[in-house]
Amino acid sequence: MKAPESPADDPIEAHLADLTAALQGPARLKARMVAELREGLLDTARELSPDAEPGRDAARRAICQFGTVAELAPSFQHELTITQARHTARTVILNVPCLLVCWSLVELSGRAAGHRLPGTLQVAAAHLGGLSALTALLAAVLLSATGSLGRRLPLPQQLPLVAAWTGTTAAVTLGLSALALVTAAALATDWPLTAVACLISIALHARIAASARACRRYARLPVTAP
Repeated sequence: MKAPESPADDPIEAHLADLTAALQGPARLKARMVAELREGLLDTARELSPDAEPGRDAARRAICQFGTVAELAPSFQHELTITQARHTARTVILNVPCLLVCWSLVELSGRAAGHRLPGTLQVAAAHLGGLSALTALLAAVLLSATGSLGRRLPLPQQLPLVAAWTGTTAAVTLGLSALALVTAAALATDWPLTAVACLISIALHARIAASARACRRYARLPVTAP
């Protein structure tokens, strides 16, 4: 009885393993793209093979038709990078408004208790709120530009990097807001609410910062737009 081939002995699996190692991006999308490529390679190998089960020669011929790792990786990486840019933009859009809500609740709570934030904190809140709104607006533009309609048109190569720095700016804004809220909590009579708002800002900062960091890393990879 013939022993089954290991993945290393299978040209298609070896090819897919090399491609997977060359790509960086969202794990779920990368796995789906590789799985779709596997199905295409196997179907082509079956068509090229005279036997019921495609052999190594048919597998190698199928790989040649689809392209080498060096030929496939740029377009695959482009798709992964755009997807990460969209994820970062979406994260900014969904999380930044929470900062504005936190500041509003702190302000309303202070007024209800007859206590207003110091002028310096009010100015800081106004500036941070304005900057947050601008990042959310830019993120919305980026999300629209990389959507289904936008993908039919040539995209600027620096667009994912713009999305990354938009996320980084939003993350910095949230970090500064957390520091401002810590100060507000120390001065406020209703400090538990302010402390909760501070914790929310820290959590949002961490979430956006992680997405922006990944987007910045992928955006700097050499890719060729399809």
